[in-house]
Amino acid sequence: MKSIFALGAFALLTTIHLTSIQAAASNTTVAPATAGNLAGKVVETMDAATYTYALIDTGAAKAWVAAPQFIVKVGDTLAVADAMPMNQYRSKTLNRTFEVVYFSGNVRVNGKPALAPTVPATVAAAVAAAVAPKAANLANIPRAPNGQTVAEILEGKNKFSGQPIAVRARVVKYNAQILGKNWLHLRDGSGTEGTNDLTVTTSAEVKVGDLVLVTGKLTTNRDFGSGYTYAAIVENATVVVQ
Repeated sequence: MKSIFALGAFALLTTIHLTSIQAAASNTTVAPATAGNLAGKVVETMDAATYTYALIDTGAAKAWVAAPQFIVKVGDTLAVADAMPMNQYRSKTLNRTFEVVYFSGNVRVNGKPALAPTVPATVAAAVAAAVAPKAANLANIPRAPNGQTVAEILEGKNKFSGQPIAVRARVVKYNAQILGKNWLHLRDGSGTEGTNDLTVTTSAEVKVGDLVLVTGKLTTNRDFGSGYTYAAIVENATVVVQ
């Protein structure tokens, strides 16, 4: 009888020990994908497009974080605040899918605010020119069938909130693959400062100057965290170049 109990106890202890080893071995990402603060030692880092990715070891687990490009190296202490988790995030530039990436615009390296990499003035000017709204031909843009103008949408955002909209306009600014989406700024010649530029997110790829037909639902008072707030935005829109 004692032998049976001894064997049972040994088997139980062995199972617990193996489970602990397996849990430690799989300790590669932070399981709870919730917004908040993360900090730890950098064990891997890479740059892709306009973002820096860093794998940090928090002591309890490892997690991928990303922020607009900054200077960091393996061994540094990295802390991010107001992080926004993106599950199953696909980076086209890296050709890689991450289980979870925590995006943040509030990053500290070794206790100090993160520094952007320095680039020649000519390169900085070229980047600024590429992302800044460009002068576009906004004359004679026909209204979308049963649709609205940019000004009508923004001036009537409370009426249109949660409702489908349709607008035909030109792309005056385009940022690819931020938080997993392409971001467009649209203008059609209507409105004045504050009511003449509509923000749209989409999976469609376009370029500055394209005339596009956009359909989707308008969202108001959208807060993405890290200071990214929008009084009105069309998310996950269908965009067709015309």
